Amino acid sequence: MINIVLFGKPGAGKGTQAEFLKEKYNLTHISTGDVFRYNLKNGTELGKIAQGYMDKGELVPDSVTIDMLQAEVEKHPDTKGFLFDGFPRTISQAEALDAFLSSKGWSVTATIALEADDEVLVERLLERGKTSGRADDQDEAKIRHRYREYNEKTAPLISYYEAQRKFHAVDGIGPIAEITHRLSSVIDAL
Repeated sequence: MINIVLFGKPGAGKGTQAEFLKEKYNLTHISTGDVFRYNLKNGTELGKIAQGYMDKGELVPDSVTIDMLQAEVEKHPDTKGFLFDGFPRTISQAEALDAFLSSKGWSVTATIALEADDEVLVERLLERGKTSGRADDQDEAKIRHRYREYNEKTAPLISYYEAQRKFHAVDGIGPIAEITHRLSSVIDAL
């Protein structure tokens, strides 16, 4: 079983790349954003709690995120592996993911960070916001707040996974196919 954590700032291309990688490696793609949107759309209790934080451009508390993620993983008992997109975002989430996967006899195989300049990403999100309908993609102040949250809470994951020799950085700027090739090169070398 191969379990990949794909992370990067909002707008770095995680969702786009995850679509290619899940097909190529036959992985179950779990996007935290998609899981949130499912819970929001269906009015679940976890969805209502998450919406309050997302509306402010803040990260959803770990307990809510972890509960959603575990429920999603449980839906796929026969998978060949998972591609986690947007999770974990904090050290405590990474520890919770490690503990949860370990309870099933699994582990994170590698983490891959899509890296890109903030200004490029702000423009990407503002463009995406024109068609996505997502309020958090239409307000530059909220986008920049999300980046501050990322720098404070998510960037420390680099050290966490480097200590486990599972961290890989990939340039997230360029043509989509080129970025997919960079990611595949990392995965193929695992």
